[in-house]
Amino acid sequence: MIMWRRALDMLLGRRPVMMQVGAVCHDAATGQVLLITSRDTGRWVIPKGWPMEGRTLYGAAAQEAWEEAGVRGRIHPAELGRFLYEKRQDQGYAVPVEMRVFLLSVDRLDDEFPESRQRQRRWFTPADAARRVVEPGLKRILLSLQTADSAQAAPPP
Repeated sequence: MIMWRRALDMLLGRRPVMMQVGAVCHDAATGQVLLITSRDTGRWVIPKGWPMEGRTLYGAAAQEAWEEAGVRGRIHPAELGRFLYEKRQDQGYAVPVEMRVFLLSVDRLDDEFPESRQRQRRWFTPADAARRVVEPGLKRILLSLQTADSAQAAPPP
C-alpha cells in the first residue's frame, strides 16, 4: 500500500516532506550564536543534518554541532522551533524539509573536528545572524533569541 501511495504522489507531483535536525549554538555569557558556512555555497547556516538511528532528535543535533562546528555543550531536549525549507540536491532538484531546531548551550569550541577544514565559523548577535541566514523560519527563531536575551538583560522595575 505504501509503495502505491508513493508512486501516486510522485505521478501527481507531490513530494514527501523530509526531516532534519539543527542546533542553534548559543553562548549564554555573551548572548551570541555561532554560524558556520555551508560546504557547497559558503552561505551562513546552523549545524544541521539528518536524524540518526539510535539517537534522539536533539542528540543528533548535538552530534551535528560537534561534527560541523566543533561545539561541545548542553543540548536542550525541547525544540526551540521548526521551519520548512527547500533543500537542494546534487541532482539539481529540491526536496521539502522540515527542520527541527534545538538550543545548544556552548561549553567549549574545539579547534579540531571532523569538518574543520571544510567550514568557517563565526559568532554573531542573534539579530546579525538572522540577517545573514537565508531561511525565513530560521531568521524568526534567531530573532526570538534576541528578544529572550534582551528580556533577561533588562533591569528590574
